[in-house]
Amino acid sequence: MALLIRRGLAALGLFLLAAPAMAQRPGGGPPAIGVAEVARRAVTETNSFIGRIEAIDRVEIVPRVTAFLEKVEFEEGAEVTQGDLLFRLERGPFEAQLQVAKASVAEAEAQLQNANITLNRAQSLLNTPAGQRSTVDTAVAAQRTAQAQLLSAQARQRQAQINLDYTEIRAPIAGRIGRANVTEGNVVAAGSGVLTTIVSQDPMYVTFTVPVRTMTEVRQRYAARGGLSAVQLRVQLPDGRLYERVGHLGFVDIDVGRDTDSVLLRGRIPNPRTPEGYRELTANQFVNVVVEAVQPVEMLTVPRAALLTDARGVFVYVVGKDNVAERRAVKMSQHSTPELAVISDGLREGEHVVVEGLQRVRPGSPVMPSPVEAGAPAAAAPRQGG
Repeated sequence: MALLIRRGLAALGLFLLAAPAMAQRPGGGPPAIGVAEVARRAVTETNSFIGRIEAIDRVEIVPRVTAFLEKVEFEEGAEVTQGDLLFRLERGPFEAQLQVAKASVAEAEAQLQNANITLNRAQSLLNTPAGQRSTVDTAVAAQRTAQAQLLSAQARQRQAQINLDYTEIRAPIAGRIGRANVTEGNVVAAGSGVLTTIVSQDPMYVTFTVPVRTMTEVRQRYAARGGLSAVQLRVQLPDGRLYERVGHLGFVDIDVGRDTDSVLLRGRIPNPRTPEGYRELTANQFVNVVVEAVQPVEMLTVPRAALLTDARGVFVYVVGKDNVAERRAVKMSQHSTPELAVISDGLREGEHVVVEGLQRVRPGSPVMPSPVEAGAPAAAAPRQGG
């Protein structure tokens, strides 16, 4: 028992001797953080707007004659080529009308032939005692009347042939066809409405409206680089993906919207089939339209990871003299990208901002900075503020 007591007292004495030494050990050094330089980097300028996909050609198919609908010859929702047979109407009555018109032409031709013979006979007798001028004049009038009757009969024949051709309704353009609005067995006529609709597929229009102020800024920004030819269109699909095809502006409306003070712009964008056999753009589809410069420009940037927000706005931590962190409010340009933030105010080229270890930084406190490559992904850090 005495031995245990002596050992306990010895351990207590060692602890008491070590405690002052531990109390006198200096605290840890400044927190280690990663910094990136504020520098000018090549950035593609972009503006984003809400837009809509539109078909370049849109045709509503309507009947031209009154007849029974005998057959629907297409698959609803499929793509058709120009000239494909879509609807077949009853042909019998129109074939009969054509035969009547052909008979009228044959009759008129016979009458004209007889009138020509009569005229030639009257002209040959004109210089003989049996000839009379009045007989020649009558023959000329009859011959001209026969010519007019033949022209009229031929016109009726052409009209009958046209009406017969209208019994086969064919696709005037290539594109995707909608549903049939009339089923087989119904009587259709010119006033009975639209039978179906065809919209072209490739390329497509992309239309969007731009505020006049933004339009003026865009024109001034790209005036020295070719105007609208210096920009291209990208489309962000509803699932968030950026459509791989690039479009180009081709039309600026001549009027400004009175209620919105905006102007309509329109571009063309390819819409080919995917390897799976479908097209990604559909008429009347809403998309985000990204107007971006063809050539990137040099802008003052910092990595997106350096940005923090709170109730007072957007800010960064700048490592200044003696490696002391300083809070700095900044203004970010609309041309920022997911990786780089374009800074329009608040920073100077050559300064260093904190991109890693943000949770360990306190304004006015020293830090231990080490460089981080601007393009490298920064470690995830909790954001201060809301």
